[in-house]
This record gives sequence, structure tokens and C-alpha cells, in this order.
Amino acid sequence: MNPVSSFDGWLPLAARYDSPYFDARPGPAPDDITLLVVHNISLPAGQFGGPHVSDLFTGRIDYNADPSFADLRGLKVSSHFFIRRDGSVIQYVSANDRAWHAGVSAFCGREKCNDFAIGVELEGSDFVPFEATQYAALAELTLALLAHYPLTDVQGHEHIAPGRKTDPGPLFDWEYYQKLLKEKAVHESALVSAIAGLRVVIGLSQSQ
Repeated sequence: MNPVSSFDGWLPLAARYDSPYFDARPGPAPDDITLLVVHNISLPAGQFGGPHVSDLFTGRIDYNADPSFADLRGLKVSSHFFIRRDGSVIQYVSANDRAWHAGVSAFCGREKCNDFAIGVELEGSDFVPFEATQYAALAELTLALLAHYPLTDVQGHEHIAPGRKTDPGPLFDWEYYQKLLKEKAVHESALVSAIAGLRVVIGLSQSQ
């Protein structure tokens, strides 16, 4: 890891689509950014490929596009990143800033995970396996973030908000994600060291 104070938090690997839903982190960036949170999202639920997730995160959603969107009125949420089913990555908020993705949450005795976390939404649901392209993109994204931030842990939304959230769900393969991280970092010694110190949660198995 080689934090660069001049880094603006926008990654070249992602298409930029600015969200108004963010604010400044209370702690110093990048030193206080230590947690990566993995989510899933689809709008409408279980449907993929449409514009509605990006529209939600940027305040442009048409609430009349689907009856289920009525529940989203007044909701101001965002994520730093969104990984589509084809592996393409969109970034809405600079990773230096606080996106509004975790809600009421806690990790290792510290509340308000948005303060010190980077949020990544995967296009998907708790009931559909994720695509290999998404795992590959998530691994690449994780390594890119490790080059700038002292990430120490990767957790699912379900782990930092138990009982309230269930994503990324039982079909997310945490072991495969870890395997890809190690494979992609093998030729860069600094990243190998960073990966060795990265604690990735043990997720629920598909049989649970």
C-alpha cells in the first residue's frame, strides 16, 4: 500500500457518475478508511440491467417506473461503487468522501460504518448467484483501493447490520473472492503484503 495524499478518490477503472448524496468523513483520509463493505442491489428487485440503481444513487429515479419504487420516495442513498452483471464498474462518490450506504451499522465496536468504510454494490440479489465477471471486477477494485487506503477488513452489509440487512447474501462466494485477490496480487509484492493483512469475513455457505 502506498497512500498518496493528493489522490482525489476517483479510480480510473470506473465510469464516473456523480451523486449528490455524500458528505465529508469525520476522520482523516486516507488513514481512517479501513473497511470495505460488500452489498447487493437490484431495481426492481431481481431485475438486472436497467438504469434505476444509478438513478436512485444520483437522485434521478422515476418513482412511477415501477410500483415498488413508491417505497423509495425521499430516500437519499449512495454507494462509492456499483458493479454490474457484466463486470463494468460505476463510481458515484469519491472514496475520500463518505457515501451513504451502510445506514445503522457497527464493526468491531465502532458504530456508523459509513464514517470509515468504502461501499461496493453488486448488481444482484440474495437469490441469484453472482457472475464471474463481478468477482473479477471486485477483486481488481479491491486491489486498486489497497494501493491508496489502509483497508484492513472486508465485510458484508449483513455482517455490520445483522438482523436488518441480509446482503450480499448466502450465494456470495467469499472464498472465491479471496482466491482471486491472491491470484491477481501475486506479481506485485506491495499488494501481496496488503492482501496478507486483509481480513475477509467468512460468509454463509450456500447450504446454510
